[in-house]
Amino acid sequence: MEADPISLMDQVQALADQALVFLQGMTRPGWRLYQIGIVLALALLAELAAWGLRGRFHDWLRTREGWPRWRLRVALILLRRLRLILFVLAAWAVTLVMREVTWPSRSYLIGIAATLATAWLGVGLAARLVRNVVLRRMVSWALWIYVTFYVLNLTDEAAALLDDLAISFGEMRLSALTLLKAAVLTGILFAAARIVARNSAARIRADEDISPSMRVLMVKILQVSLYGLAIFIGVQAVGFDLTGLAFLSGAIGVGLGFGLQKVVSNLVSGFIILLDKSIKPGDVISLGETFGWINQLGARYVSVVTRDGKEYLIPNEDLITSRVVNWSHSNEFVRLDIYFGTSYGDDPHKVREIAVEAAATVDRVLAARPPVCHIVGFGDSSVDYILRFWIVDPTQGLTNVRGNVYLALWDAFEANGVTIPFPQREVKLLEGSQVRSAPAPD
Repeated sequence: MEADPISLMDQVQALADQALVFLQGMTRPGWRLYQIGIVLALALLAELAAWGLRGRFHDWLRTREGWPRWRLRVALILLRRLRLILFVLAAWAVTLVMREVTWPSRSYLIGIAATLATAWLGVGLAARLVRNVVLRRMVSWALWIYVTFYVLNLTDEAAALLDDLAISFGEMRLSALTLLKAAVLTGILFAAARIVARNSAARIRADEDISPSMRVLMVKILQVSLYGLAIFIGVQAVGFDLTGLAFLSGAIGVGLGFGLQKVVSNLVSGFIILLDKSIKPGDVISLGETFGWINQLGARYVSVVTRDGKEYLIPNEDLITSRVVNWSHSNEFVRLDIYFGTSYGDDPHKVREIAVEAAATVDRVLAARPPVCHIVGFGDSSVDYILRFWIVDPTQGLTNVRGNVYLALWDAFEANGVTIPFPQREVKLLEGSQVRSAPAPD
């Protein structure tokens, strides 16, 4: 780290001297000390008042059952900051009264405390727009520090101190102040991009004229474009020269290319899936032993939910390179086959009619595409048949509809005297053979 030690130490010493002079002035008897006492008393009163009102306000909120969720959320946020809100109200009230009845200098420190408390309250409320807890804390602390320096009129000294903390890469100079400005501006642009992307994504998802796969693709492209543009504009706006890092970024890119081949392959495969529309949200697919419907198309994986509630995260590359059965790719019609056999004594023409009528009684079997039954062979002990029928809702399951058709066949065969044979074996003893019984167990 390259810095001017003399200049840096002089600035630190100047700040320390100002702080020492300020603290010495606070300890001397007079209106400064009285104002500090008034601020502490107001803080104590705000704490006591909040302690007494918090329970009543919380009980009152419990009775607001008809309120929308957003209004209850805002009320809870204000309830958590009730102490600070009461202090702000009391401090400004005292400041305004003292400015009317006495000299403005005798309420100067109280006004500063009221301004700081108001700024801290505004930062705390505005930070709620950031949903990520860790990022919200970072933004809150950064804004609290900034508004504190701004209200105390110490921004120039702090900026000069941070600017002296710098690192040089050839002709490029990176200071702590530059990095801080870049982080703040990029964070603001990133939050704005997130709000725009979320609202735009909601409108895209609600447009029924766009296919589901194209909706996902448009949302992904919009998010990547907005976030990338926010980062680029934020870095360029503070004078950060990206050309100086071209060689370093190239070397990092080569290293990441070798180490993250699978990740890049899954990302590219995800875009291919969205472009060719082979798989879209809601499709019913089979991949190996996994059978379920597409719940979500991610950048790296596809979420598949099965009938038993399991959620499989299948890499996009597997869907490109493996054989996938999409039950609802071009349409939602699915044909199912079941096999059964009857005895040779039953009339096959009658069996076929009974089977078709029985399958047609099942709710999920389509009447527009009626079932059909054919003989497929003569077995050792039965005449073998295949029964084919169509459904239009594979997401409701396949095994259960097969089971219902089997039950309908069983009831129909029982009612019409059709028998379902099972293999039987006869044992014949040759002449002269001796039969020996096994000894009884002890």
